[in-house]
Amino acid sequence: MRLEDMMTTNFATLKADDSLQDAVKLLRNSKRDGLPVLNDDGSLAGIFTKTNLYDSLLENPSLDRPVSDFYNRNVVKIYKGLTYDEVIEAVRKIPVGTGVVVDSDDRVVGLFTKVELITSLFKEERLLNTRLNAMCQAMHNALVSVDEKGRINFINMAAGQLFSIDHGQVRGKFLDEIMPGLDMRKVLETGLVEIGAEYTSGDTTTMVNKTPLLDGGRVVGAIAIFQDITELESIAEEMGTVKRLNRTLQTVLDIGYDALVVVDENGLVVLVNRTFLDFIRLEEEAVMNRPISEVLQNSRLHVVVKTGIPEINDIQFIDGKPYVVSRLPIVRDRQVIGAVGKISFRRVDELRSLAARLEAMNSRLVHFQEELKKARFQERPFHFEDIVTINPAMQALISEARQAAQGLSTVLISGESGVGKELMAQAIHQESPRSGAPFVKVNCAAIPENLLESEFFGYAGGAFTGAMKSGKEGLLDRADGGTLFLDEIGDMPLSLQGKLLRVLQDQAYERVGDTKTVRVNIRFIAATNQDLENKVLDGSFRKDLFYRLNVIPIPIPPLRQRAEDIKPLVFAFLNKYNEIFGMQVSDIAPEAAAVLRLYSWPGNVRELENVIERAMNLSVEEVIGIEHLPPHLRSGCPAASLTGQQGGLDSQETFAPAVPAYRWEREERERETIRKALKQSAGNKSEAARILGMSRSWLYQKIDRLGLK
Repeated sequence: MRLEDMMTTNFATLKADDSLQDAVKLLRNSKRDGLPVLNDDGSLAGIFTKTNLYDSLLENPSLDRPVSDFYNRNVVKIYKGLTYDEVIEAVRKIPVGTGVVVDSDDRVVGLFTKVELITSLFKEERLLNTRLNAMCQAMHNALVSVDEKGRINFINMAAGQLFSIDHGQVRGKFLDEIMPGLDMRKVLETGLVEIGAEYTSGDTTTMVNKTPLLDGGRVVGAIAIFQDITELESIAEEMGTVKRLNRTLQTVLDIGYDALVVVDENGLVVLVNRTFLDFIRLEEEAVMNRPISEVLQNSRLHVVVKTGIPEINDIQFIDGKPYVVSRLPIVRDRQVIGAVGKISFRRVDELRSLAARLEAMNSRLVHFQEELKKARFQERPFHFEDIVTINPAMQALISEARQAAQGLSTVLISGESGVGKELMAQAIHQESPRSGAPFVKVNCAAIPENLLESEFFGYAGGAFTGAMKSGKEGLLDRADGGTLFLDEIGDMPLSLQGKLLRVLQDQAYERVGDTKTVRVNIRFIAATNQDLENKVLDGSFRKDLFYRLNVIPIPIPPLRQRAEDIKPLVFAFLNKYNEIFGMQVSDIAPEAAAVLRLYSWPGNVRELENVIERAMNLSVEEVIGIEHLPPHLRSGCPAASLTGQQGGLDSQETFAPAVPAYRWEREERERETIRKALKQSAGNKSEAARILGMSRSWLYQKIDRLGLK
């Protein structure tokens, strides 16, 4: 802060020939103790103060007399460029209450009084206090301040968090009461600094520095600054871990069979292993921080650093001998910061043996990966987005199911076998608020009638002969909080239907052999491929249970009623099994598509999926042909019916007549295709599989089945 920030620039001035009356008016309006008097050229002549006015009134003069007879010519001038400290020193020397501020040309630019100085002092103090408080609060270390009596007057946020102290509750209290054992008395009494003392509060151990606050040599308080030793120990432990990792890395590099060298972004050697040093017959001190081109003949590591392009299994001549080398860039935050080079020493026969072993292992790995992919496809949750349809009725049904998913009411899904009733149930569960809870499926037709009740409700220990002593939880227990899917509900025996009705109504049941009521919170979804209304009429299904289940009916139409869905379903299954089998089948021939369109699909979507999976197993090409379809599909579709006039997957398409589907012709074509691929790849089965667009394991199976060994 400088004087020009503290002075008043809004003020009136007098001239030497102004009258006392003019001076009185200006003094009264400006409410100041004095006004500067200027010469005709604007320079400072003096100052006319209230004291000068009082002196003139004592002489009882005329108010028309000029102020030149009374103003003070011994005026104190202060230059506006003075600093805060210089202003304070200047004010001490001012004999009057008002000083005149002038610029370098001695022109009046402002007035300055001791009152304005005091106001500025308060403003500076507030600003300084705000800055000091912000600095203390921003400190990472904990800070506590006390007055000369040892009472707390400040703690920062770090101290509050470290010691669980609320500043508002402890301010003004003695420190010994809040933080016993810290003992600031010695610092307050002697004014000496204590460094590196240990202080423990609860589970927190800190190192504290205690410093007195002095004012003119007198102790007016003290501060304590804490460093959490736990944090320091953590940092030290992390550094130790890094050192151990570095030693471990160096050990691992040294025991490696290959020679390894690492360079930085300038191509200078920064890391080598023992094998590399033995290979070039130098010690570490002779190669570190040297350009790699000076250390290793024909090296291209510095080139890889510049281009960022890896060079794998390249041939590099060193001392006239060829070696297999690999050079890889080291990238961090999309910037190449170095490169690593590897020199391989293995003999050719060892490499061939190793390649054969790796090929065998890779075949097993591919097989296991394919099995794992199948398992994942079967286990992953099913959502509404996974339902493939362009049929308006089916889309409207999905919209209704989405709305039903948000509630708690029971849903009854009906439809023929294979239409996807279980998938619809899974989608409803995944869209519901219970998606994170269990989805438990009960196939009412698969569990024997004598076991269905115990499986459904569970049983108490010793409930019947052969029961476990500890008892067993039932499917209802497992589904608590989630969704229970009752598949094939129409096959549930009448003896169990009444008990199920009570669960639906009361959300309560008793385990077999127990009288204790168990309460659950379950959302029920049932599915059936039977006409439950007819079963109610013939007495094989309870009427009250039917109405309790049929709260929200979801009737899924069969595939033959939504033939427009066949095409998108086919391509969905192609994508699925391409990923599982590692194939690249991308399309279906027009005549094969026409066969699918004309077929009645009694097995619905499940049957269509099985047909596509079978066709992909038989195909070595990128397009599924009619010869890859099951015979019972082809036999029901004469060639004349496979034209554009009869339809197809798209009614606008025109299809060629169906080709002959003799098994031996198809297999011979497959043999010829595989022979060409093997010839093109010089017998490399991995390359042949890539050319054919299938996995290696699948190629091996076809070679074995077609007798091409």
